[in-house]
Amino acid sequence: MGHPAPRRARSMEAKHERERAILDAARSLAGERTVRAVTLTDIAAAVGMHKSAMLRYFETREQIFLTLTAEGWQEWAAAVCAQLRGLGATTPDELAAVLARSFAARPLFCDLLAHAPMNLERNVSLDTVIAFKTSVLGQVDSVAAELRRLLAIEEPAATDVIATATGMAGALWQMAAPGTALRALYETRPELAHALIDVERRLTGILTALLTGMAGRRA
Repeated sequence: MGHPAPRRARSMEAKHERERAILDAARSLAGERTVRAVTLTDIAAAVGMHKSAMLRYFETREQIFLTLTAEGWQEWAAAVCAQLRGLGATTPDELAAVLARSFAARPLFCDLLAHAPMNLERNVSLDTVIAFKTSVLGQVDSVAAELRRLLAIEEPAATDVIATATGMAGALWQMAAPGTALRALYETRPELAHALIDVERRLTGILTALLTGMAGRRA
């Protein structure tokens, strides 16, 4: 009578290990090729599984990457909150630089941020979307609390800052097209030099303007 529980525990542990292996493979491949270029077949091959077998662990390719997006939010929010807690009195441009730098240091997260609303959320179950949105909301609340403390802005304003920062980080990263043939083209054709985007610098400027305006409105 006592044997099934340990067997189920081992089975669950093996399932979690396999899920982790799939997520790690997807993360590695996307870091090398970008999210757009990685197929379910690529991930299956990387973990030594048939594609149909892998669908026992994740409902779609998009669920794999949406899970990585949720993990990216958790890691980013924890790191940013830790950094912001170490700040005392600060200016909008200093705060903007901290936020922009946090995205520039996480290229895969920026890539995932762009794909989440356009593709990833649209090919998973509603339950998966609910779980993802709920998880992200918790991370937003954590970062917003630190922004409110530092700038004395209202909660909707702090949430708007995060929405702008994450939305622009994802969009600018796609426009910058790092490591792609497009980027190489921009770098070798002087007449296309205007298309070369420094994500951190551009995002710092946008967030500085936004935070300065919000601080001024508060005053």
